[in-house]
Amino acid sequence: MSLETVVEDVRDEARARATEIREAAEAEAEEILAEAEADAEQLREARLAEVDRQIEQEREQALSSATLEAKQERLGARRDVLEDVYDAVEESIADVDGDRRRELTEALLEATLAEFDDETVTVSTRAADVDLLESLLEGRNAEVGEPVDCLGGVVAESDASRVRVNNTFDSILESVWDDELKQVSERLFDQ
Repeated sequence: MSLETVVEDVRDEARARATEIREAAEAEAEEILAEAEADAEQLREARLAEVDRQIEQEREQALSSATLEAKQERLGARRDVLEDVYDAVEESIADVDGDRRRELTEALLEATLAEFDDETVTVSTRAADVDLLESLLEGRNAEVGEPVDCLGGVVAESDASRVRVNNTFDSILESVWDDELKQVSERLFDQ
């Protein structure tokens, strides 16, 4: 074997080894690339899932916020309607006149005076009903006091017992309104 043959054999062997190393390196590079692509795909899928979750969470929050806002607006509208009804009832009560006002005022006066024991009582009413009250108090142990701001009815006080009885249309309306508000609301809004 000549030197040239040995050199050629070494070269062939080196080329074969270089080809093996290159192929192994390419295979390893392909494997690394495949792993990197798989990792990238997993990261992309995880990120997409996170984005989807955030979108769903924000959608739920927006929906919840809109629902709450709509509920608050509905409650505000109902409150406005109830205030309008209350105002209309007050107006109707203030407009009661003639015999009906006399009957109501007299009934409230009787109930009020029953709260006091034979003591002198000062009874007040709204300015428009002072003449009516004066006629109802004739012959009683009571006197007319200064007018009060109310829809009608009477307020009585006694210095002797320091008792004050408020039997105005306003106080009765408030009491009935508080007691019946739920039923009024149900009738108005069909709950």
